[in-house]
Formats: sequence, structure tokens, C-alpha cells
Amino acid sequence: MIKKYTCQNGLRIVHEEIPTVRSVAIGIWIGTGSRNENPDNNGISHFLEHMFFKGTKTKSAKEIAEAFDSIGGQVNAFTSKEYTCYYAKVLDNHAQFALDTLADMFFNSTFVDEELKKEKNVVYEEIKMYEDTPDDIVHDLLSKAVYENHPLGYPILGTEETLDTFTGQTLKEYMHNMYTPDQVVISVAGNVSDSFIKEIESLFGSYEGGNTDRNEHIPTFHTNKTVRKKDTEQAHLCLGFEGLPIGHEDIYDLIVLNNILGGSMSSRLFQEVREQKGLAYSVFSYHSSFKDTGMVTIYAGTGAKQLDHLFDTIQSTLNNLKNTGVTVKEVQNCKEQLKGSLMLSLESTNSRMSRNGKNELLLGKHRSLDEIVEVIDKVSIDQVNQLAQKIFTPHYSVSLVSPDGRLPKNI
Repeated sequence: MIKKYTCQNGLRIVHEEIPTVRSVAIGIWIGTGSRNENPDNNGISHFLEHMFFKGTKTKSAKEIAEAFDSIGGQVNAFTSKEYTCYYAKVLDNHAQFALDTLADMFFNSTFVDEELKKEKNVVYEEIKMYEDTPDDIVHDLLSKAVYENHPLGYPILGTEETLDTFTGQTLKEYMHNMYTPDQVVISVAGNVSDSFIKEIESLFGSYEGGNTDRNEHIPTFHTNKTVRKKDTEQAHLCLGFEGLPIGHEDIYDLIVLNNILGGSMSSRLFQEVREQKGLAYSVFSYHSSFKDTGMVTIYAGTGAKQLDHLFDTIQSTLNNLKNTGVTVKEVQNCKEQLKGSLMLSLESTNSRMSRNGKNELLLGKHRSLDEIVEVIDKVSIDQVNQLAQKIFTPHYSVSLVSPDGRLPKNI
């Protein structure tokens, strides 16, 4: 059972006790990501995440790493468009140590100039590595095409120009204004009792934050075509259609629809593009949900000479999906796959911690396993088909990275 506790400063704690395991996963979830940035500080959320690991008032970067290695634990972090997460997974007898260390990083990171300089070089290299990965670049180009100047179109890594402006003071100010208690959820899953909540509250329950404009304006979905000419072996193509925001009542209909279209090896896109025509090694679709919008993305990579054929095949697959609809077998198989994935995720304390933390941060509510299964079972063929008609329209954006920079003829 998931238990929720709200501290006096507004910080929320969600706890799921699992006495049958020997591990504990702890995550600090903050409702701040690249969406909350502006053109001058783009990338600061991600860089701040990096700097949390570069030393506190009592521990060096090496000592933080050695501390978790010495107990066989894991510690890491990630930044997304709308949130940042710092997490650790350890044996249950090391839960207090993990919590204390995460709190030390959260409150006592020093952001000294020497470490700032070194870590900027690390992120510069991360940006360069990203630029060498065209099948990653094309997705950021699509976000820019769809959301234009809205922060959802910004790259999470930022740019070398914005990164160069960050100082210890700008990081502290950003953290003070954005890491406010009302935007923080601490999620715990594993073999720890309710008393652990008191330990969390003693560390996190009384701090205060600033107050600033969170820059969360509702985005507009645009139809644009963006191309980057790059010396690559393949042409990397993305199509973006307007999807659904997180928490939308039809979200499970869309999960089923996406899975049938391109979310698995038995999906229509995989079978048609790869298995039947051999046009691509990698082809898939996925849905990204944000607080107030969403996007269904189709990706495929192929030789530049086959790009027209690839695009026509994707379009014919979409047209067939809309004209003939999904089948009873497809919907039933997808439901069972979703329920199977859900059940298997219960075996991981890290998965439970992540699901609970994200649900609390973004939705403020939690569904039981039986409730989720019931919602999945209620998805009907008619609902899926109606959603396909609504989403897969001529109102879409395109991004392409290719050696010749030429868009498909029929686009």
C-alpha cells in the first residue's frame, strides 16, 4: 500500500513498504526541468543535476562515489523536460546512509569554481557526443519544430554558449527559486517501515525556498518541417502528431494505439517497414505526455536513397490503420502485454519508487494495481479507432537529419 505524508513546508513523501525484498530505492523528484528555463539559462537544470555529484561541505566527488560503491549501492540522476530526479538504491540496512548522503548533496553541494570548470567540460563533451548521434538529434529537432520558441522545444542539455555563463551563484539562485518544497516529492519503495518517514521529515521537512515565475505557459502545437544536413550513413526521419497530456482520460486508449502502431516488435510499423520491406533496422513510435500537451512520434532510419519509399510506407501504414481500424486480436494482445509489463515492474523497487514519485509529482494521485488493470480492460476497439482518426491527421511536423538534406518527395 502506498502511503503519503505532507510535511509542514509542503514537501510530499510517498512510501511503499515491501517487506519481501532486501533493497530500498529512494528518489528525490523535483518539478523542474528544461521547460522552466529561458533562452539565457537553457541547460541549467541538467547542469545543476551534474553538480550535485561534485562535492559537498563534507565529501568530495570521489568520496560520494566511493561511499555508494563501498556498500554495493547505486546512485544516479536524470533531467527531463518537466522534472529532475536524484535517486539511490541500496540494501535495506544502508537506507539511512543513502538518505543522509542524498540530503547532503541536496543541501550542502558547494559548486566550487574548480569543479564547475571541470564539469562544464564534461557537459561540453556530452553535447558533442549527442551531436555525433543523429538518431538522437532528430528528436530534439522535432521538439523544436512542434513547440518552436516554447521552452518544451529547448534541448535539455542546453548549449555551449548558455553553459559558459553558469556560476556557483546562478546555480544556487536557480535552486533556491525552483527547488521549492511544494515542488519536491521524496519517494521510497522497499523494505523500510513507516518510521523512515520521520527520518525524511527531519532532514527535508523544514527548509524553505524562493518564489519565481515557473515559466509554464501552455504550448501551441505547430506544423513545421525541419532539416539538418549532416554527414551520416542514414537518413533519420521523425513525424510528430499532437497527442494527449498526462492524466488525460483517454491516455490508456493512446497507450494501446501507440503499441499497436509502433511500440513493439509485432507492431504494424515494425512488421511493415522492417519485416516486410526491409527498409529500416530501427523503426518505432512513442508517446510523450506533458502537463498540458503531448506528442506521438514516429521514428525510422534508412539509407538516403530509400527515404521516399520509407515515408510512403509509413503513410500507407497510418492510412490503413485509420481506414480499416485495429483488430480484436491486436487490442487484446496489447492489453495483456501492458498488464504483463505492469506486473513485472512490481518486482523492482526502483520501478515502484519511480512510478510513485512521478505520479505524485505530476498527478497528485495513485491508482492501485486493480484500478489500473480495470482501466486497461475497459479500453475498446471503438475508442482506439476514434483516437486514431483524431491524432493521425495532416496536421503534423517533420524533422530530418540526412546526408543530402532532402525531404521526401510526397511530404
